[in-house]
Amino acid sequence: MTELTTTDFPDAVVTLAVVMIVLGVGSAVGVAVDVARRPQPMRVMDVVWPVTALFGSLLWVAAYLRWGRAPRRGEQEHRHGHDEATPMPVAVFTGTSHCGAGCMLGDLLVEWTVVLVPALVLLGGYDWLFDDRIYAVWVLDYVAAFVIGIAFQYFAIAPMRGLGLRAGLRAAVKADALSITAWQVGMYGTMAVVQLWWLPEVLGGRAAVTTPVFWAAMQVAMVVGFATSYPVNWWLVRTGVKERM
Repeated sequence: MTELTTTDFPDAVVTLAVVMIVLGVGSAVGVAVDVARRPQPMRVMDVVWPVTALFGSLLWVAAYLRWGRAPRRGEQEHRHGHDEATPMPVAVFTGTSHCGAGCMLGDLLVEWTVVLVPALVLLGGYDWLFDDRIYAVWVLDYVAAFVIGIAFQYFAIAPMRGLGLRAGLRAAVKADALSITAWQVGMYGTMAVVQLWWLPEVLGGRAAVTTPVFWAAMQVAMVVGFATSYPVNWWLVRTGVKERM
């Protein structure tokens, strides 16, 4: 299928996409600067909050300021929503965002790596399992998101439970496998609508990874992934499989 470059899109669409990306990157940088001055009690969240702001933009900045912001270095420490007093919706929002950070990093890593090294799609099944390379890239996206997401969960759950490497990894997989999968269902579903139906119908092709339209669509897809993963995280937290964050 034809890959659409930036010049193939209407100027208004490109402008909107660029604005969305600039807001996301600006939000991530702003949160990263603030987190550097106000380290999180759970250190993995130093990465999670800026990464989720890449797709969540101003909404995730507001969530960080309301629920995630820690005291400055040297100030009296107090907890921001990491105990049993945390309202359930807030705890689930934070836990789902924690999952989403791994998905965001996995997609960024794979999509750009495949641009630089196209032959990697063979590892995802292109030409021997799939006729369309987009499915092979999605397989690689999922694997990368799963590995990074489980690593994030390990660094959250192992310290809280005092677990060693093997037990910590086992607990991390148990806590986040369903969450990551539910996120990817929403994200892939949205990207499939955009890349396999809407853009081909309207413009006769799909957005190339190097276009701002692709990454603006990915921002929307990530938010949908959050929505599909949120109820799964609620169940995981309620049943004690996943720690409140």
